[in-house]
Amino acid sequence: MSEQSYDRFEIPKDMRSVAEASFEQARKAFEKFIDSAQATADQVSARTASVRAGAKDVGTATLAFAEKNVQASLDFAQSLAHAKDLGEVLRLHREYVQNQMRALAQQASEMSQVVSRAALDAASSKH
Repeated sequence: MSEQSYDRFEIPKDMRSVAEASFEQARKAFEKFIDSAQATADQVSARTASVRAGAKDVGTATLAFAEKNVQASLDFAQSLAHAKDLGEVLRLHREYVQNQMRALAQQASEMSQVVSRAALDAASSKH
């Protein structure tokens, strides 16, 4: 073919329309894919953020309980050091055990609430 033949060659109008429609379809499909991928990434990010926040709450509560329990044990040990006789030692021990049982029951209840709240937050962030 000569150069003049190339210059006169035209893509048929119907073929050009089909090609343009195909490109437009491909562009829309790609945009839809990107939007869907972004939405999925946002959902995963929200869920992991919620799980991290819940884990942080559980960790904070656990640390607070441990601190209270250690402090109670130290206070008990200090009171034992000042006990005057075996009767006082037994009384202090009984009081310590009773107080710790109440504290542990309260801590278990609070921890149950913290864990439940974290689980609900994590579950609600799935949707």
